[in-house]
Amino acid sequence: MRNFHFAGRSTVHAQNAMVATSHPEAALAAIEVMREGGTAADAAVAACALLGVIEPQSTGIGGDCFALIQPRGEGKITAYNGSGRAPMAATADWYLERKIHSVPLTSAHAVSIPGAVDAWDVILKDHGKFGFDRLLQPAIKAAEEGYVVAPRIAFDWKNGFEKLKNGTNTERYLLPHGKPAVAGDVIRQPELGKTLRAIAQKGRDAFYSGEIAADMVDTLRGIGGLHTLEDFAAHSTEATSPIGTMYKGYDVWQCPPNGPGITMLVMLNILSRFDLTKFKPLSIERFHLEAEAARIAYMMREQHIGDPQHVHVDVVGILAREFAEEHIKNIRMDRLLELPNVAPPMNPSTVYITVVDKDRNVCSFINSIAHSFGSAIVSNKTGVLLQNRAGGFRIQPGHPNCIAPGKRPLHTIIPALATRNGRAVMPYGVMGGQYQPVGQTRVLTNMLDYGCDIQEAIDMPRGLHYEGVYQLEDSVPAEIVEGLKKIGHKTTSVVAPLGGGQGIWIDWDKGTLTGGSDPRKDGCALGY
Repeated sequence: MRNFHFAGRSTVHAQNAMVATSHPEAALAAIEVMREGGTAADAAVAACALLGVIEPQSTGIGGDCFALIQPRGEGKITAYNGSGRAPMAATADWYLERKIHSVPLTSAHAVSIPGAVDAWDVILKDHGKFGFDRLLQPAIKAAEEGYVVAPRIAFDWKNGFEKLKNGTNTERYLLPHGKPAVAGDVIRQPELGKTLRAIAQKGRDAFYSGEIAADMVDTLRGIGGLHTLEDFAAHSTEATSPIGTMYKGYDVWQCPPNGPGITMLVMLNILSRFDLTKFKPLSIERFHLEAEAARIAYMMREQHIGDPQHVHVDVVGILAREFAEEHIKNIRMDRLLELPNVAPPMNPSTVYITVVDKDRNVCSFINSIAHSFGSAIVSNKTGVLLQNRAGGFRIQPGHPNCIAPGKRPLHTIIPALATRNGRAVMPYGVMGGQYQPVGQTRVLTNMLDYGCDIQEAIDMPRGLHYEGVYQLEDSVPAEIVEGLKKIGHKTTSVVAPLGGGQGIWIDWDKGTLTGGSDPRKDGCALGY
């Protein structure tokens, strides 16, 4: 192991298949699916459905999903956009007439139509061998028979206590005995189990129409929401082409807008003009350059990115060399760039899953309910915890991310895939709200610039320049913190870890897979 960061866990190695998730039970469920002959897509859906029960603060069927899939690790990559839309009645004027200038994060207005279940359905039809009847069984079992709460999940549950106490139906569903769950508690969610059973038996339509959809609509309209059954019935997933850039001879792919993956690509374009290897991996200079690249990229995102089905997004122009060069020429090593302050409205919670199966089908998969415990609204009878992704909209006419009927909000969740000469080498992701583009950039540069293996790259201390303050993990050395302050950075120490990463490196010559999983979460990489 290298000596520039805390000693972490070992990499995991296998020949046939591998998965990395934020919870061991989910990783095991994925491996069992692949041992039965399932594909990477099958394994990802099974793991994700289970995580929606056992990691309820981060994900669930009330949330959204994005994925990048490359069959046999070669050739065409498909990007799946499973993000939900605003209700058709949600016009900016409606909110402004009522003096609502931002979307309240625990209101019905923060709930966009959940896109995950439909995305899973479309992905399985394109790349799976199994259906919901098989793949939802681990999730059903956990909901009905109970699951044991893991430590990181308990940490988030404790932090979310006040939110859950004041939510809609959350006390009944998510605060057993009136207290947050602690590590080792057994939690059962029979209503959610019944809902999952209905989807397993009748497919995605059981969620988007009929009793389940009606209950979600009744719940939301009962607390002032604009949602209708027609909004749920009309939901669909978009399958499209990824966007990408090159870094150190590798092509790096992201889902296009309204996904925010373009943020990470802009960061890479900026950092590619610097020789990071001149600086130590843990150094003032490296942290500073990463922060400047992030500030430029996040400013771009807030000014230019929205749902391309509603507004023009100049992806080609933003990813052009000239866009990066325009900003790079102003970067200085002894002070910060003067940039307009942007305040992205979301800092959500997420699960990321990476899977490679024995046929080298590659799946980079992410699912989220936005903020921790989403909107804190649980549907009355179904046990479905609803996301607050619409909280990411602006209520600002003329802004590319202004709320509008049927529009998808600017997202934060991004699955990534690195390829070389058209072949997949690393499906990976770093969950954790606004940190995701920075985290993905850091993991990749740790590997390609500093020669880290996937686990070392994930382990290394992190920082996020967010809303004018450089948030630094406690493991960042004190001399770096002081050095950043001297060149003008406002810094703060973060108690909660920044994000959580998973990745799989594919060695085509040896025929092996190497997995890494973030110790900042409860999970692991598993292979066979």
